[in-house]
Amino acid sequence: MVQLQHVAPQDIERESFRLIEAELGPTTLPPREFQVLRRIIHATGDFSFAKNIRFHPQAIDAGLEAIRAGKNILVDVNMAASGVSTGLLAPFGGQVICRINEQKTAQMAQEAGSTRSEAAMLRAQHDNIGIVAVGNAPTALLKVMELIDQGQFKPALVVGVPVGFVNAAESKELLSRVDYPFITALGRKGGTPVAVAALNALLRLATTA
Repeated sequence: MVQLQHVAPQDIERESFRLIEAELGPTTLPPREFQVLRRIIHATGDFSFAKNIRFHPQAIDAGLEAIRAGKNILVDVNMAASGVSTGLLAPFGGQVICRINEQKTAQMAQEAGSTRSEAAMLRAQHDNIGIVAVGNAPTALLKVMELIDQGQFKPALVVGVPVGFVNAAESKELLSRVDYPFITALGRKGGTPVAVAALNALLRLATTA
């Protein structure tokens, strides 16, 4: 017989976090990094991220500084744009930007023989971007890293967690080796829910920390 828990609606998230912490047990992550991991597990139900997640030492500070400075957040797909807590971002003055479905993006991609994801990143490099979050397209993450290496793009933080089988793991492995702030999860797993969870964790930290 299935035994359901009776939890008040306002307590569901808190109880979920308690269960996650109980099942996960002790970790070596600092408190703020742990809050990011906990929200990722909450969004995915997947505890393997505890082993795969990687943080640059300045990742959290860089992300919070960008948010508080009113910088924009660039995402690779509209699903991510819909999932970010804009109510937490707006008071700081930033916006969520996604250019994947814009006509100019499609035109640029066709002319350059590239993917729309690459073109979207290229078009947004001058949009006062503080954080880039990629959860879907490895080509978008690779383009962001290329632009940074060329000195054309300077986001404060790159959240790179694309999911898939073609260049997803490879792009994240490359990101994990850079010397600028990043958050990533090694291997094939990732996705838009992971990217959104990381962003929302940072937004809550920016509001409360």
